[in-house]
Amino acid sequence: MANSGALEDPFLMPPSSRKELRQIFRQSRRALGDTDRASHEAAILAALITHPAFRRARRIALYWPADGEPDLRLLAALIKPHQSLHLPLLMRGLRLRFAAWSLDQPMRLNRFRIPEPRHRVIDRLAARQMDLILMPLVGFDNAGNRLGMGGGFYDRTLAFRHARRRWRKPLLIGVAFGLQRCPALPAEPWDVPLDGIVTEDGVRLFD
Repeated sequence: MANSGALEDPFLMPPSSRKELRQIFRQSRRALGDTDRASHEAAILAALITHPAFRRARRIALYWPADGEPDLRLLAALIKPHQSLHLPLLMRGLRLRFAAWSLDQPMRLNRFRIPEPRHRVIDRLAARQMDLILMPLVGFDNAGNRLGMGGGFYDRTLAFRHARRRWRKPLLIGVAFGLQRCPALPAEPWDVPLDGIVTEDGVRLFD
């Protein structure tokens, strides 16, 4: 995957503080111009819908974009009939469940004022029931480490993956712009690594 303008120099010796890294990456992401943002998002969508991992997936989780994150909502018009899209629901214990979502789905705001699909309790799905989870992130590195917003929602939700080194599903693919890449991120024992990353340069699966 090409460089894509990743901020190499400031991260040759990454700061130990995740807070510092988040600030740098979030500022860079928000500063991306409208033309570049639209072009990059179109490239991300094109890379996703043509990748075998995406085409095989039936239940696909994405996220509601915020803070300059790549917007994937156009996937609703691009998925195949056998596929369904799902958005995260913030539950007690700061864990996530998922509910089906479409462009005409009624929405409500959670405690952080992030839209969630209105749904019946019986329709909530666990992460294990997803085939593919497209994960938001602040930064990523070449080893599959992911820097999130700091809430730990995905790490708590996906902690079951620590029990085995390989799971058939869900496949975890981070979604980012190339400028969010860092040569090496500080990782914690509770972090759940990515299986792959998609940027405007395409999809890359990690070993």
